[in-house]
Amino acid sequence: MISFLLNDELQQISDAKADTTLLNYLRETQHLCGTKEGCASGDCGACTVVVAELNAAVAPDNKPLHYRAINSCVSFLSTLQGKQLITVEHLADESGLHPVQQAMVDHHASQCGFCTPGFVMSMFAFYHRDNQGKHPVDREQVDLALSGNLCRCTGYRPIIDATLSACAGEANDQFIALQNKTVESLSKISEAPADVLTGINSLFMPGSRKELAAVIRQYPDARLFAGSTDLALEVTQLLKDIPQLISLSHIPELQGLEVNELGLKVGAALPFSDMEGALLTHFPELEELLWRFASTPIRNQATLGGNVANASPIGDMPPVLLALEAQIHLDNGLARRVIPAKDFFTGYRQTQLATHEWIEAITIPFKPRNSKLRAYKISKRFEDDISAVCAVFMLQIVDGKIVQLTNGFGGVAATPASVADLNNHLFGKCWADKATYALGKAILEKAFHPIDDVRASAAYRQKIIVNLWYRFWLETTHTIETRVINTGEAHA
Repeated sequence: MISFLLNDELQQISDAKADTTLLNYLRETQHLCGTKEGCASGDCGACTVVVAELNAAVAPDNKPLHYRAINSCVSFLSTLQGKQLITVEHLADESGLHPVQQAMVDHHASQCGFCTPGFVMSMFAFYHRDNQGKHPVDREQVDLALSGNLCRCTGYRPIIDATLSACAGEANDQFIALQNKTVESLSKISEAPADVLTGINSLFMPGSRKELAAVIRQYPDARLFAGSTDLALEVTQLLKDIPQLISLSHIPELQGLEVNELGLKVGAALPFSDMEGALLTHFPELEELLWRFASTPIRNQATLGGNVANASPIGDMPPVLLALEAQIHLDNGLARRVIPAKDFFTGYRQTQLATHEWIEAITIPFKPRNSKLRAYKISKRFEDDISAVCAVFMLQIVDGKIVQLTNGFGGVAATPASVADLNNHLFGKCWADKATYALGKAILEKAFHPIDDVRASAAYRQKIIVNLWYRFWLETTHTIETRVINTGEAHA
């Protein structure tokens, strides 16, 4: 049974299909049709809703509830367990429109209206962001908050203006007024014992390592998922039925984030939005890649474990893990083992995962001293798009000589891949010498045999690999910035 609040009303579901999406539940069961279906793949934002959950962070500036915008089209019902679901129908009250809705009216920010509910819900989540009111809101924050919403009528300026206006001050709405009641209701739900093996028509939600191992052994054909942003596409795009699902989102061992003297240990089911602060603290060079990884609603659900487990050759994080020499922690409930990321991917969508095994965590070692890290993503759209080529390089230099050169590539082979010959042949050479660059170029020209597809031709990919190598060499040997990450704002 799944228990949650729909606005302020307790809902308990025990008779839905395991692969029911949140969008279909809202529109077909609750008849709440303000939430729209646009792309059915988490790209357009028309289906955006907000979930509020008890805030696990204990920092004094944080509020007791944490609000997340998510894409309901790629979310299964288990996403709602122990949370409050808020849709566009719940925002206005007897006093009138919610402040974010009123701002959309005041700034003439809606035209055809199809995308408007999704924009409003992303604005609402930003309105209730943690530490809201503590720091001035700026354009960059708004751009990130709205990064998962597309508009094809009005253009974005009035929507951005509306968000800047509505979210400038302290949050003050009926949700704040009812906050204590909501926290009390969610606490009761979270304290109730969970019945793991009798989920809604074979949707299982184990709460511990032991329970997960038991469910996997009892239902070996069930599919494992955490954020579901990739798996749900089999339902929404391929129209498949997934009869048995096991959610990993309620297991504390998979939700952890540990920082020690050696590096980061990230729980496999921890959403990207919960890990990116720590990741960027220690690896600030990854900021652009994370920004471009996916929209805010997707990052609120997608997990590092999922990005690794699906073994996509165009996943954005595996090249990072290869370059940083990360390790994958595997578990089957009886024994644990650790595999280097470079050995984890064995073929197209194939990995070292054995029967009854799951990814528990990923360890990312800190960069060595005197190192330089760069991550590059080439795609047709700057944001929210799949890579044509992703390249990550980490270089360690001592006295001008190369002592380590690790790398990771995506979009150029059947698996995420690295080129060991770069380190083997360039070790000990002077990094600043143009001959070093030329040798690396010669190695990379022969390293891969990419394919043609809708995103790029093989020849284009091959050229990009070499060009990114040149870009990396230029950035780390010259006082030059080769990228534009802030286009600024137009001024009259």
